[in-house]
Amino acid sequence: MDKQTSIAFVLIGIILITWLYFSSSTQPPKQPPKKADTTAVQKKDTAAAKPIVIQKTESTPQYDSSPFGNVSQPEKIITVETDLAKIELTSKGARIRRFFLKQYKTWYHNEIKDTTFYNQHVQLVNTAANGGDLNIIFGTKDGKRVNTSNIDFKSDAANYFYRLRDKDSLAISYVFASDNGKAIKKTFVFFGDNYASKIDIELDNMNEVISGYRYDVEWSNGVNFVEENSVDEANHANASAFSGDEQVIIDAGKVGEKITKDINGKVDWVAIRDKYFAMILAPENPSGEGGAYFEGNRIINSYGTKEIYSASLKIPFKNQKIQKDSFTLFFGPIDYSLLKSYGKNFQSIFEFGSFFGLKFIIRPISEYIMLPLFKFLNSFISNFGLVIILFSIIIKFALHPLTRQSMKSMKKMQMLQPKINELKEKYKDNTQKVQQETMKLYSTYGINPMGGCLPMLLQMPILIALWSLFNVSVEIRQQPFMLWMTNLSSPDIIYRLPFKIPLFNVDLISGLALLMGITMFLQQKMTIKDPSQKAMVYVMPVMMTLMFMSFPSGLNLYYFMFNLLSIGQQYYINIKHDNVELVPVANPNKKKGFFGRMMEAAEKQAQDQRKSSQKKR
Repeated sequence: MDKQTSIAFVLIGIILITWLYFSSSTQPPKQPPKKADTTAVQKKDTAAAKPIVIQKTESTPQYDSSPFGNVSQPEKIITVETDLAKIELTSKGARIRRFFLKQYKTWYHNEIKDTTFYNQHVQLVNTAANGGDLNIIFGTKDGKRVNTSNIDFKSDAANYFYRLRDKDSLAISYVFASDNGKAIKKTFVFFGDNYASKIDIELDNMNEVISGYRYDVEWSNGVNFVEENSVDEANHANASAFSGDEQVIIDAGKVGEKITKDINGKVDWVAIRDKYFAMILAPENPSGEGGAYFEGNRIINSYGTKEIYSASLKIPFKNQKIQKDSFTLFFGPIDYSLLKSYGKNFQSIFEFGSFFGLKFIIRPISEYIMLPLFKFLNSFISNFGLVIILFSIIIKFALHPLTRQSMKSMKKMQMLQPKINELKEKYKDNTQKVQQETMKLYSTYGINPMGGCLPMLLQMPILIALWSLFNVSVEIRQQPFMLWMTNLSSPDIIYRLPFKIPLFNVDLISGLALLMGITMFLQQKMTIKDPSQKAMVYVMPVMMTLMFMSFPSGLNLYYFMFNLLSIGQQYYINIKHDNVELVPVANPNKKKGFFGRMMEAAEKQAQDQRKSSQKKR
């Protein structure tokens, strides 16, 4: 490997490190629930909660619910349990109060003594603001702005608890009716085996009340953050809409900077997501006269970093006596196959990553190759650590032609290095002559100096696709492997430092990251033989190891195995030479390839510049 190849390799490394740096995150201090918080949760389950008053600020809309009753009625809660979730509905605003996922645990479920359902399972509704979500908002003819969140609704439910199994379904209706026959009705339909529910909104005789030609259905407080690493979760959080056959993403990237987005026209759905879970609200019959509106904030508080979004569907109001609109509400895991099964392009929210901002390069690789293979392996191997190991072996074999060509090219460059050193010694006072004679050597032995880097560059989209897949796949969330590797979706910490390493901002030691760094060092040691490039043998492994310290252990396990297999492959080429010989090409006048022509052009340009310089003298 000569100087040009080395420079190209370093540039690729810098690009990869930069990309990983901005995609990575810092682990915040661990904050399991306090005892007082647990007691508060239990108290809310045994007694009626008091009405929650929203603190009015400059950013809080000024709503008036006085024409629709007071807020002094006690809150009544109905619980619906399905095979997949436990849902709480509240009479305050006829909203979803809490939404627990039965198949997904909280990050702290093994660290607290309280083993009640509510502290063991993920809960997705952000109740910090006003105790529930899914509101109806509209303007009145007398200039008031109404939000139904604090209006007292009455339910037709006979019980306070329902259990649904398999194909069971249940409809619960909430109604607010005034004395003059005006009514707002919200009906929830839940299914025993489905994360999605159906919501019907009916407005009776509201044409004399609602001003304008629309009302909004709003999810106002985002999705509850449920992971230990809030920074990592915030980096994956966003809001989006599917409009015009494409996903429009709203991402609040800067702390304290409010971001808004207004979309007019047909909107198939709006969504709010964190790293592993999402809320998606989709109208049954999207209208070209509708639209969507979003607001988002990134904040930092004592619990870490969060991104909170509100998403509203703008629904055309047809000024009729009775208007009924239906919606699908999905609340659950970001599982690609599950989302795709709904047939509404819900799977668009799944993050496949991008190659320098070009998603169309990464998505086909992940969607049609990596993800199906990952799912197939998991169908008969339950341990995800073993799945990742087998996965890495298969990918290594698939990439063998590229890596073999890269290693053979590097081996030829190593074998040519003594001749290049002789040229440097012979023409040590003439750099241009050294370059010229080196080009002739490349041509004589048919060596492409970029031959070692090009296969590596071609592999990068595949490696980035794998990075994205293992980083956001809900399947490996909290999955154990063996020994100290108890959670493949978070770093496998073997020691926590009393300080943070500058630049990399990490204060933990990951066992798999160390193993990955060691294998990378061994691979560099076997590849780089030029004394002038000795620093690379140490610098790159150290930088990558520090970078990968805070990455999910499943990702580090993959790269460790991939490097281990590469070492075996490099050993075979170095020892057996794999038919690598440094011999002059039989036909040096044969038509050159793309890089050969580029080298020729570069040499010709250099000669022209030298001639021009000599004439000026």
